[in-house]
Amino acid sequence: MSDQRSLSPRAWSELLLLSLIWGASFLSIRVALDEIGVATTVAHRVGWAALILWAVVAFRRLPLPRDPRIWGAFLVMGVLNNVIPFSLMAWGQLHIETGLTSILNAATAIFGVLVAALVFADERLTLRRMIGVSLGFLGVATAIGLDALAGFDLRSLAQLAVLGGTLSYAFAGAWARRMLGGLRPEVAAVGTLTGSAVVMIPAAWMIDGPITLDLRPRTMLAIAYYAAIATALAYLLYYRVLAMAGVGNLLLCTLLIPPVAIVLGVLVRGEALHPGAYLGFALLAIGLLILNGHPRRRIRPLPNSRRAG
Repeated sequence: MSDQRSLSPRAWSELLLLSLIWGASFLSIRVALDEIGVATTVAHRVGWAALILWAVVAFRRLPLPRDPRIWGAFLVMGVLNNVIPFSLMAWGQLHIETGLTSILNAATAIFGVLVAALVFADERLTLRRMIGVSLGFLGVATAIGLDALAGFDLRSLAQLAVLGGTLSYAFAGAWARRMLGGLRPEVAAVGTLTGSAVVMIPAAWMIDGPITLDLRPRTMLAIAYYAAIATALAYLLYYRVLAMAGVGNLLLCTLLIPPVAIVLGVLVRGEALHPGAYLGFALLAIGLLILNGHPRRRIRPLPNSRRAG
């Protein structure tokens, strides 16, 4: 059965809202990094988001899993879906533009297709998928630039770090499908974020020192935005939009996030991307559209699989 649906005005508005929220998350993270370290930035993100979602779960009186193996799976999911990608991407943002980070982040779906083909028998690489993946990787290479590929430096390493984060997202999606299927999205999210916080808060304490709230107002606002709005609230909104719009239409969100991040980076931080970044995003977008082109074989949403900032 096809999930290609016509979008109602309400679905369009919430899809655009989700794109704006996630697009702005790259800027808010970069603002926080002006004052606090990478590990502390991530610890704030997963810690506060976990507390908010625990409140949601308690308010809705949702049943929690009792099997210790599920909580162990949450811990692994937290590392793959949050600790590794959030940390790599935040570090990468110290050395590359927020807009470029958002473009490279869109490669998550490309890696997701490859990882799924390796792990699941029903996700084989068809000709259409191979064309889409090839165009996607060409787009990534173009966005990075031939000069960066030829001469390796800190900027090149930062771009590879962001791509490493997208690869971790892809493995997280496969792990979620295998281990967390059947759980309510809110429960999967709160379990994953709790696992992330258990790892990330002590790690931040050891790497950056004691976590403090004695920060500049702009840093506190940035933390509040990317933890409460761009992580906890956006996660709940994601599944709401998914129910209204379907998987195929949610691809629009992936394609709308980079323009938002690019514009905000230009307006707020005076960033400028080289022309190859825009060409690379165009190629990546075409690749994603090809991957999503068959009405019966859409890119699957996986429990707690985040494709943004």
